[in-house]
Order: sequence, then structure tokens, then C-alpha cells
Amino acid sequence: MKLVTAVIKPFKLDDVREALSEIGIQGVTVTEVKGFGRQKGHTELYRGAEYVVDFLPKVKIEVAIDDDMIDQVIEAIAGTANTGKIGDGKIFISPLEQVIRIRTGESGPDAL
Repeated sequence: MKLVTAVIKPFKLDDVREALSEIGIQGVTVTEVKGFGRQKGHTELYRGAEYVVDFLPKVKIEVAIDDDMIDQVIEAIAGTANTGKIGDGKIFISPLEQVIRIRTGESGPDAL
């Protein structure tokens, strides 16, 4: 089992969610986050004063999947979140030791 964590631009969330649904992914956790990578923020103008926005709004998507779905999930996220511009985001894949469904007590791949 794997935990796929993707950090993407907020306006791409609906497209990514739809792409994941199309390949059969049922459970997704979404968190609004802030951060920066190589773009290191930007400056904005508010009431005539210029200020630096260090942390940009992003969306973090977490998906727990079986090992055989990893390539499809990566393709779905990378394909739909890509704008070709800086700040498109990143995908992280981590091993997932155990999953337990609280309601039924199921564990392992059955709990996904």
C-alpha cells in the first residue's frame, strides 16, 4: 500500500478529483495549505502599499492506494495538475504500513 500526497494549485483541485474518480479512486483527503518552492512567493499591491506574500495558497491531496494503482494515480494527478508554469506542485509517494477502517475494524487493503 502507498500514500500519495500531492501539493497542487487550488484551481486544479476539481480537475484532479474528477481524474481520480475516473480511475476508480474513492477516498481522497484534501487540505488547504500554504507554502512555497522555487518561486519563493511574490509581491502584491494593497491600498498603495507593496508587500511580499511569502507563502502561496496550495491544496494538499492525500490518497491511500493499493500498490497496483500507483502509476494510474500519478498519471491522473500529474496530467491534470500540470499548467506548465512554475508552482504546479509536487507528488510524494510514501509506503503505508497499515490501514484500519474504524467502523468495521477491517485492516490492510480491505480497509481502503
